[in-house]
Amino acid sequence: MEEFNVMEHELVPEHRLLSEEEANEVLKKLGVEREQLPKIRKKDPCVEFLERIYGDIPVGSIIKIIRKSPTAGEVVAYRLVVAESLKEFGETDYYIAFEEEGE
Repeated sequence: MEEFNVMEHELVPEHRLLSEEEANEVLKKLGVEREQLPKIRKKDPCVEFLERIYGDIPVGSIIKIIRKSPTAGEVVAYRLVVAESLKEFGETDYYIAFEEEGE
C-alpha cells in the first residue's frame, strides 16, 4: 500500500515546530499565555508527520501554521500541542481534556 503524505495535500497548510525561544517570543508578542492558544492534538496527522523530522514533539510545544490566501496573502496561526487523552499527560503538562469512551 502506498504511503500518503498529508503535508503534500493542497488543502493542508505549512506546519512548522517552533523552538522554545521562538515560542516564547511569539507568546510575548501576542500577549497570551501558552494555554490560551488554540490546541492541536499530539496525534494529529500533521504533528505526527513533523515528528518524523524533529523527533518526539512534547506536549506544550507550539506549532506555527502558515496558510496561503488569495486575498490576505499569508495568514499565520499558532497551535499548542496537547495530549490525546487524560492518560498521556502529567502534572506539569499543558493539555486539554478529551474524554474517551468508557472514562
